[in-house]
Amino acid sequence: MKQQTILLVDDEKAIIELLDIYLCNEGYRLLKAYDGLEALECLRTEDVDLIIMDVMMPRLDGLEACMKIREERQMPIIMLSAKNTDMDKITGLSIGADDYVGKPFNPLELVARVKSQLRRYHRFNKEYNPPVNESELVFEDLVIDTAKHEVRADSKRIKLTPREFAILELLARNQGQVLSIEQIYLKVWNEPFLDGGNTVMVHIRNIRDKIEQDSKHPRYIQTVWGVGYKLDGPS
Repeated sequence: MKQQTILLVDDEKAIIELLDIYLCNEGYRLLKAYDGLEALECLRTEDVDLIIMDVMMPRLDGLEACMKIREERQMPIIMLSAKNTDMDKITGLSIGADDYVGKPFNPLELVARVKSQLRRYHRFNKEYNPPVNESELVFEDLVIDTAKHEVRADSKRIKLTPREFAILELLARNQGQVLSIEQIYLKVWNEPFLDGGNTVMVHIRNIRDKIEQDSKHPRYIQTVWGVGYKLDGPS
């Protein structure tokens, strides 16, 4: 998976250094600019996935820079500003920003907003996403390669048994559709259901333990109580 690049634009070096720490820890590649003109110059030569940009800056402020960027580019832009009135936020969003965060801010909350914006952008912007390998079923950081019979979660290869892989592939090929325990059993085991409910549930639990960062709060395989299971990542 391609390393995602974030452009930080702020004339306060302390803010840049703070964000550098938190975002580097999340594995992002960072570029830095200290006013709007530097940001525009950077975008001429760099492929950027998301911009975090202050509003009040010398030479070219964040609002003007945002408008110029929107003339050609569609990556998410998160505006930062000490001006936190509703009108300030409305102005920022109306000229093309995707999110508006007031200063001072919680760095962990900002990281969460970055992840959310990148998820939306890569999911819905078909222009950004090139055609993928037809044998791969991709759901955010979960990749199911049906040709190689491999699974990767958060770039780590996951070892699944043949039954576990078959269940995950079945759910992936029916993304968003709830499959009952009986449907899963009949498709994967290819034999009469009888008393196969516990067998399916045990396999689902084992898959979650392997692909989820927190199996108690799954990102991918969702339980629809009284109905069954579906594979449907968070929005």
